Amino acid sequence: MALSPSSLPVLHKKLDIVSLEELKNVLNRSLKNNFKDVEVSVVDCPDLTKEPFTLAKPGLGGNTKLVEVGGAPYLLPTVQKDKVYDLKDVAKLANAVNVFIIGAGAGPYPYAGVNCEGIFNLVIENSTVQQQTRIAKVDQGKNESCHQEILPDTETRMALLGNLFFSEGKPGKVLKIHAKTRTGNKDFIASIRESLEQEFPNKLIGLGGTFLLKEGKAKQHVMRDFSKTPIGTEEELNKWLKFYNMSAPMIAVGTLINGEGGLDLRVQHFHSFSHHGEAGHYHIDVTPETVEYLGYFNVGEEIYRIDAPKETHSFGRD
Repeated sequence: MALSPSSLPVLHKKLDIVSLEELKNVLNRSLKNNFKDVEVSVVDCPDLTKEPFTLAKPGLGGNTKLVEVGGAPYLLPTVQKDKVYDLKDVAKLANAVNVFIIGAGAGPYPYAGVNCEGIFNLVIENSTVQQQTRIAKVDQGKNESCHQEILPDTETRMALLGNLFFSEGKPGKVLKIHAKTRTGNKDFIASIRESLEQEFPNKLIGLGGTFLLKEGKAKQHVMRDFSKTPIGTEEELNKWLKFYNMSAPMIAVGTLINGEGGLDLRVQHFHSFSHHGEAGHYHIDVTPETVEYLGYFNVGEEIYRIDAPKETHSFGRD
């Protein structure tokens, strides 16, 4: 079962639109503080359905929105298991018809049987679902290996929290970011987000899209099954999460925004999947000397905040 959409409060705000050209110029300068080799350009979006990205639609254009559902307070310190959402309902609440959805969140634990990560990648058109979403869960055996699987078209739920980029999946101009050899201490997404925070302090700018960990390895976590005891500190959280060093190529999807905009937003959230069985929540690469990223992003026109927790905290949002 999923929550009734009529029970879900919705907040909406227009985002500030900055041209891709202006973003290109800013990031070409600023990302060099964190990477040795940087090339940012405005290009026609490649066909993202093809390798290496293998997404469910070719582009990132058309009616672009950032959508945040739920939040970490529904997971921590204790889980609220009733917080299960159907993405078909979420799309209607965000006034999205014939929508391509990508992003990061908690997967549908009622389907998986355990708590899991969601790497959302699906199309909803005329009530028909093309589902290429992966979930990642920690195997219950002693070695606690990561297990990845693709959801069936009949499963469109998510749980607890999520940060999603909605578009019509149309071809068009996008921001291409190519970075190699990390020299700073920021992860790929934080380096982009903090650049926008510094350059546009009086604007609320959101991006969504995908990036490829082309070379190297990344620190990623997968949530274990729900904790039987409350999790009240970052130390307890990190003991509960299962961390892995996952190998390229990894395909990540998610959103970033340069402020919380009075909406209690999670400012960055990307999950990644692979074709070699690994998937999870991206933190940072662990091979700075050899790492290579290739990303494609578009600007969101508006943001929808759905079912924001009434009692909130900043805990567990890394």
